[in-house]
Amino acid sequence: MNIKVLAFLLITLAFSTSSYANSLRGKVEWSEVPPIVQQTIIEHALGGIIKRIKKEEIILLEKGNNKTDIYLAKVKIAKGKKIWIIVDKNGELINIEDVTTDEVLEDIESEKNKK
Repeated sequence: MNIKVLAFLLITLAFSTSSYANSLRGKVEWSEVPPIVQQTIIEHALGGIIKRIKKEEIILLEKGNNKTDIYLAKVKIAKGKKIWIIVDKNGELINIEDVTTDEVLEDIESEKNKK
């Protein structure tokens, strides 16, 4: 199986699982994010504003079912565009997802909780 497809499926699972459980689960402060991860997020944030940082534990099937931590940064960039930057604990960029046009279940839950 293509590693990118597998990573995408695992990331999607991480988003959906945390959305149903508790929207604050996994939330961390910037100071808790390792410097190497901070650097990667800043490099790919395109000068945008980091709105939220989450830390999730996933299982990497292609590496013998080993658990690893990933960091997900929600960033608001120019003209209201929103992206998620996904980085592993070693600072390696996993994916950048554009969520401007798609409502993410987690965002819908956040809006409900604000009301």
